[in-house]
Amino acid sequence: MTARTLLHLQRTWVPEDRAEAQIRAVDLDVPDPGVGAIEVEMTYAGEPGAVLDLGLEGPRGYVGWSGGARSRVVVSQGWATPGYVPHPIEGGTWHVLVGLHRVPRSGVTMELAVRSVDASVVDEHRRAEPQDPEPADAAARRPLAGAGRGLPTVDGMQWRAGDFHAHTVHSDGSLSVGGLAALAVSRGLAFLAVTDHNTVSHHPHLPAVGRQHGITLVPGQEVTRDVGHANAFGDVGLVDFRSPPETWAEQAESRGGLLSINHPLGGDCAWLLPVGEPRVAEVWHSSWALAPTWGAPLAWWQQTPRTTPIGGSDYHRHGSDGLPGAPTTWVLAEGDDIVGAVRAGRTAVSAGVDGPLLLRDGDDVVALCGEGLLLTGFGRPRKLLLDDRVRVRGWDGPCWLESDERVVHALCG
Repeated sequence: MTARTLLHLQRTWVPEDRAEAQIRAVDLDVPDPGVGAIEVEMTYAGEPGAVLDLGLEGPRGYVGWSGGARSRVVVSQGWATPGYVPHPIEGGTWHVLVGLHRVPRSGVTMELAVRSVDASVVDEHRRAEPQDPEPADAAARRPLAGAGRGLPTVDGMQWRAGDFHAHTVHSDGSLSVGGLAALAVSRGLAFLAVTDHNTVSHHPHLPAVGRQHGITLVPGQEVTRDVGHANAFGDVGLVDFRSPPETWAEQAESRGGLLSINHPLGGDCAWLLPVGEPRVAEVWHSSWALAPTWGAPLAWWQQTPRTTPIGGSDYHRHGSDGLPGAPTTWVLAEGDDIVGAVRAGRTAVSAGVDGPLLLRDGDDVVALCGEGLLLTGFGRPRKLLLDDRVRVRGWDGPCWLESDERVVHALCG
């Protein structure tokens, strides 16, 4: 079978188009009976900084999203480009989703083509994807973070180290799910939330990959709009980024999950919506390491002190953002119930897997490896730690460890 063009469109988008509606749906008529596979290709020309996003919706609903990370994707019943779910190519009206993410005054000229293709083209796409590495031998794996540090246990629950924000090739990351899992294991993490943008196509891969590499992979999704990003945690299906942001938390929680506001002060990805009192927030994002004395994350947290704090590396690729576990989030979990631990507010965050750590033990706070640092909290005097293991009785409310230079090393709620 040779490729057959189903749609070819050229259009220039201007800022007025974006102001009217940021996400556009371009109709695509697929003949009935449908074809075996379709390939969507979108290219565009504009000034530096112009960005168009790409997604797809079929007659049965949402198929996937690649944002600005890919210009060419394929979908078939047996396999689809990561970011898209395998889907039968039914006859009827489909929609190519075009996100007008950045449109300069001079406009962006888009060329969009959709073709019916055969299995050889699907195989070409599949072969171009990164392969999963072989799992490291159990004896050769790095010990889990916290091993041998005498972390307190509560009612049989244990503190486990992980990261709540990381990406794969299912959105704009560089590693396969297996590659990301192997990297997290090499860093000593016990769990990792895989939070690709506006898709759950990675979710079916997580259980088997997690077992192979010996790590708990938490299903996640970074619900992404230009007014703010939020992570949905748990096997809750798709939280549709096109729906009103004020409904995202209810969508996640009604299906047994949680929603966290991401990097609320994160440059052009800052949270630009009413905050209220979010249940969970990424108080510590890897970008904090770029300006270690920056006090804004603590100032933001002070406005919502009952918010459960978590941290995220926002890992995409080596040399970009932090590595998994930078920062590290610690949860006091019962078995593998990572989301349940966050829901109960049993979290702490540290700069990395091996450094100073601040954990809550009932009404007490336990500081580890913090000798010479200062323990403080909102409106509290600073207390100099004189040992590497210090228990402070009856400390309620948020607290953190900081250096004389006001660099934060660890925090807990």
